[in-house]
Amino acid sequence: MLSHTGLRALVAPGCPLLLLCLLVTTRPDRVEGDPTDSTFTSLPVREEMMTKYSNLSLESYNISVTDVSNVSVEQNITLERPSHLELKCMFTATKDLNSVNVTWKKDDELLETTDGFNTTKTGNTLSSQYRFIIFNSKQMGKYSCMFGEKELRGTFNIKVPKVHGKNKPLITYVGDSTVLKCECQSCHPLNWTWYVGNGTSQVPIDVQVNDKYVINGSYANGTKLKIKHLLEEDGGSYWCRATFQLGESEEQIELVVLSFLVPLKPFLAIIAEVILLVAIILLCEVYTQKKKNDPDDGKEFEQIEQLKSDDSNGIENNVPRYRKTDSADQ
Repeated sequence: MLSHTGLRALVAPGCPLLLLCLLVTTRPDRVEGDPTDSTFTSLPVREEMMTKYSNLSLESYNISVTDVSNVSVEQNITLERPSHLELKCMFTATKDLNSVNVTWKKDDELLETTDGFNTTKTGNTLSSQYRFIIFNSKQMGKYSCMFGEKELRGTFNIKVPKVHGKNKPLITYVGDSTVLKCECQSCHPLNWTWYVGNGTSQVPIDVQVNDKYVINGSYANGTKLKIKHLLEEDGGSYWCRATFQLGESEEQIELVVLSFLVPLKPFLAIIAEVILLVAIILLCEVYTQKKKNDPDDGKEFEQIEQLKSDDSNGIENNVPRYRKTDSADQ
């Protein structure tokens, strides 16, 4: 390439047009080879994933939808590793299919039409399929096919396997040890993590720091958390979390730690009621027995009252009486 100085030396002062033409022809063409063009800097995600996961076998799932019922049809799909999926919706109509449009959504977001979509019509049945490779957690969720203006819907719920633990609270006592269990049937998580509740947050349990905890089965389809030397403050919420290539799944377990006095409280209350009842019965017996042993108490009281009455009458009788005489005798 010639420098601008060299060009000025070759071109006469009266030929500015020729200089401009030479500059245009020597300028690099960005359209043909500019490395900043996004078209040439990266491959489409779909092609890249097809190359990386080309050995995945195709997994097909079907849903049938009709215009007779307005009820949404759903199907659950459980995945724990990258998969090549084919989601297929079969729509059967009682009217002309030419007026029925098909759209696909991921959660509430409309999916753009790509090579992965294919729609065919046979008789009164409209078939729409969507093929894609799911390789990360962001792709998990609800995929829906919708037909017509009424948006008759079929939904595929794609999620990781569910973790199962104890549904009811686990009750134990201070000083004991207990074991919390979680399992994932027919699946193999990459690892398990245990958490303990701390207010509104979850705190990971580190067995290297706190020897109060022992974790077994960190890379199996089940895990156990052993808690030793329980205290009342050890009660609360615990979570086991399984990690898969396509996401995480967790289960909550409630632990209740009681002191030994707690189960005794009902018995102590019953014993106190029995003692009170026995005391009342004994007092009644003592009072009844005392009345039987002193039958003359009532008569003695009556005699005393009679004596008081007689004494009162005697005093009235001993008062001297005076006869009245006429004034003439005086």
